[in-house]
Amino acid sequence: MSRIDRPQGLVRHDNRGRVVLVTGGASGIGHAICRAFVDSGASVVSMDIRQPEADSLTSGIAPFLGDTSIENDCQQAVAFTVENYGALDVLVNNAAIQPKESYLPLHELPADLIDRMTAINLTGYSLMAKHAVPVMLRQGSGVIVNMSSGQGGRTARQVAAYGPIKAANRMQAAQWGVEYARQGIRVVSVSPGAIDTPMVRATLAQQGGGEELANRHPLGRIGRPEEVAAAVLWLSSADASFITATDVEVDGGLGAFGAFADPYPRSTLPRG
Repeated sequence: MSRIDRPQGLVRHDNRGRVVLVTGGASGIGHAICRAFVDSGASVVSMDIRQPEADSLTSGIAPFLGDTSIENDCQQAVAFTVENYGALDVLVNNAAIQPKESYLPLHELPADLIDRMTAINLTGYSLMAKHAVPVMLRQGSGVIVNMSSGQGGRTARQVAAYGPIKAANRMQAAQWGVEYARQGIRVVSVSPGAIDTPMVRATLAQQGGGEELANRHPLGRIGRPEEVAAAVLWLSSADASFITATDVEVDGGLGAFGAFADPYPRSTLPRG
């Protein structure tokens, strides 16, 4: 098995009749989440600033072009979902950026780049939830999943903006989960480790491959988007009905190393 391959036979929960809205669903982890929900029977809307991947229309993913840092776009995405499918059962806040030019110590980070990352990676999550929650309150049920990162719990060098923002995504899930727990809405965050996405592959290609990174994981490989998607499906299902206001790490055990991990890695990689 290749070090970036995954085991076969991932569980697909039955989501027939459920309606799901995923931000950043045009590629990478977000697209894998969209496809997993569609494969399990859900109606899925993908909100992204980019055109969806070629298989989106044929696979049943409804695209909505919009920017999560703009409140009107967030409101319209929720409205589009409800108008077309009559409900909103699951919101997955996935849209995020980690530009290569952001790999800097804090004193070298341009203020406009900090603002841009905060607007998309943090404020965008709040804006989407702000407009999704009233729908879920009317329904008396709903699930919100915030995609965080392993860097939101254990930092590295040169993630002065990304790391703290991803930590805040976990706190959003904790606070919202407590806020709405008695009203039928569960909120969780998911923290992927290094995942085989186009963004990560491009970074690895510049550095001569991913063997070193794979070997640093207890499982001996990096993850695949489908494995993150499987965790999201489970957390959104009735099987996880007693789980809210917490974070789930999907990182191949990397985070368990803690202080014993290499504190001076040769590179800092995006989560996906």
